[in-house]
Amino acid sequence: MKTIFRILCFQTCFACSLQAAKPEIPNPDFTKGEKIPQGATHDWTLGPTGLRGWMHSSRLETSQARQIYITQVEKDSPATELLAIGDVILGVGGKAFSYDPRTEFGKAISAAEAADGKLKLSIWKEGATKDVTIQLKALGAYSATAPYNCKKSQKILEDGCKALAARMKEDKNYERQSPVTRALNATALLASGNPEYNDLLKREATWASGFSVESMATWYYGYVISFLAEYKMATGDESVLPGLRRMAMEAATGQSAVGSWGHKFAQADGRLFGYGMMNAPGVPLTISLVLAQKAGVNDPEMGVAIERSLKMIRFYTDKGSVPYGDHNPWIQTHDDNGKNGMAAVLFNLTKEPESAEYFSRMSVASHGPERDCGHTGNFWNMTWALPGVAQSGPNATGAWMKEFGAWSFDFARRHDGIFIHQGPPEAGGDHTKKWDATGAYLLAYAMPLKKIHLTGKQNSSVPQLTPEQAQALILDGRGWSNINRNSYDSLKRDELLTRLSSWSPVVRERAATAFVY
Repeated sequence: MKTIFRILCFQTCFACSLQAAKPEIPNPDFTKGEKIPQGATHDWTLGPTGLRGWMHSSRLETSQARQIYITQVEKDSPATELLAIGDVILGVGGKAFSYDPRTEFGKAISAAEAADGKLKLSIWKEGATKDVTIQLKALGAYSATAPYNCKKSQKILEDGCKALAARMKEDKNYERQSPVTRALNATALLASGNPEYNDLLKREATWASGFSVESMATWYYGYVISFLAEYKMATGDESVLPGLRRMAMEAATGQSAVGSWGHKFAQADGRLFGYGMMNAPGVPLTISLVLAQKAGVNDPEMGVAIERSLKMIRFYTDKGSVPYGDHNPWIQTHDDNGKNGMAAVLFNLTKEPESAEYFSRMSVASHGPERDCGHTGNFWNMTWALPGVAQSGPNATGAWMKEFGAWSFDFARRHDGIFIHQGPPEAGGDHTKKWDATGAYLLAYAMPLKKIHLTGKQNSSVPQLTPEQAQALILDGRGWSNINRNSYDSLKRDELLTRLSSWSPVVRERAATAFVY
């Protein structure tokens, strides 16, 4: 019975079950001349070094890797002339990798930037081992409440916005990217409050007000409408209202009769096309309609659509994570690809503190391997993490950053200030592989400014956590990984009984599984 139950639990995670079904990728030893396995194409941005590198992954984890094979060296970057394609990183800070090169490398970057910027690497090059030191910028350490009251966060935001603006102006292919990332990038510049970007924002608002698409429309409209609504409220530019109203009404009338959305807007009879309900586009669409209302779009159908969706999402309060679609509450992890973060933001905007508090607490408890999961990848899990956590206050964001965000954010940030989506630890990456995630990350760093609603202009209605309360939530999220999903089996009876009374349905589920089976 215990084996059957765990097989069923494992199969409920669609993305993870696909990964598990694939043949195991070999773990090569590059110092012996072995090569990157065929089909294993996923390499990583190695922070602001100017390097990209490949490391072994298994079951959505890099914990079994002990080497990083250099796949790219950016011109005029800190690593130029120090490393080359084919070199192998064996460790950091004078120590060999011992538990996860991704985490260890990210933490080494954070430590170097907090000191003099010197990042010491142990490498294998041309048949010999040696140490090299890469000079990074000294940015200082993250504060205990980062990104709040944090000079490093402020510097990353300023540099990132400057680099993003230059990219938007100079990259001839910029307009060819996903409307999701384009809208998020513009939203981040808006959230900076810097008037230097007004002309760019006007350009992007003009694009957004004329945006229209049929294929996969629900995935795009939520982010485009949100940007346009925030822009209207921040600037007072009435010229975008017709476009904002058109898209908002398309989204509202394109909702199903029960308040959901699928890949496309619903049919005239209120039924979804083919595939069915999906909350990953549905919750951002609801957020966008709430913002559009605040921006002046007040058609009665908008209110009806918002309330229908809220009723459905509200159901999951205290039961688990907002699931993939029309499913039972997700209770395997504390977030299901960012939908709890989305819900925390949504319910704060609609002034429903009980639901906002619950989904924010779930967001705080989701870190590490949980954030590496997600159907179609983990772009949404990373994008909505800090916005959800931030509803519980600076102590919550500080605890989450210390546990996971600091090293993973530093690991994703290139030397030019741009963030490229890293994807989950799997051989081929995800559907959003190498998306321009700059805006998504910069929105997290813009939280302290509170310039727009998505970054806290409307104060949180959620009780603000103390440092001790925040750390307790972090602890609730530990003890699970894709390789070891049954870590509670090692707990004693009294410890399991204590966890059965946890606030977290995920903790209760893990304890009950270990206790009963």
